[in-house]
Amino acid sequence: MEKIKKYLEEFGYSIDADWKLFQTKIVKVQFPKKHILLKKGEVEQYIHFLESGIVKYGIPMDNYDSTFNIIFENSFFSAYDSYLTRLPCLYNVVAVTDLSLWRISYDDMNLIYENTQLGDRIGRKISEALYVKKVRREISLLADSATKRYLDLFEEQPELALKIPLKDLASYIGIRPQSLSRIRKELLKSHVESFGINI
Repeated sequence: MEKIKKYLEEFGYSIDADWKLFQTKIVKVQFPKKHILLKKGEVEQYIHFLESGIVKYGIPMDNYDSTFNIIFENSFFSAYDSYLTRLPCLYNVVAVTDLSLWRISYDDMNLIYENTQLGDRIGRKISEALYVKKVRREISLLADSATKRYLDLFEEQPELALKIPLKDLASYIGIRPQSLSRIRKELLKSHVESFGINI
């Protein structure tokens, strides 16, 4: 729970006055790899803070989920469109790895909104983060090469990105798994040749 407090305080929020109530409403839970946190057609009931692990958002296709968002640790996340509208979610929210997270229910979050300034700050922070990530991803899909998108992801989360399955990583970048395999081979060859070694 201290990670959440530290995360909010990094943005200049003084939350001590509201923290006591918030602590009574947020619950720690753990889920195994591949657990579906929210299934398409369900309504999102929680805002989560991911303490450790990786989460993906995927649109169900015939044989797989088309991954359009990846969440890394120390981040708030939610199927926020469903959470706000109270309408069924249009995608799955799935654990890529084992997860440890904190979550607060829709009703409890509304109680926090009504009685503290903290709820509004958390809501604003989530909205800002989702908007910025969405815009940057849309620009990247239009302007950047698949190789750059792949490298940017590893620059952001070098250790965690290695834990994402190839098909999910390729889908998130916007290419087929075979294309991502070629990119990886080209990058490896380029890296090795930079040291004067031929492969």
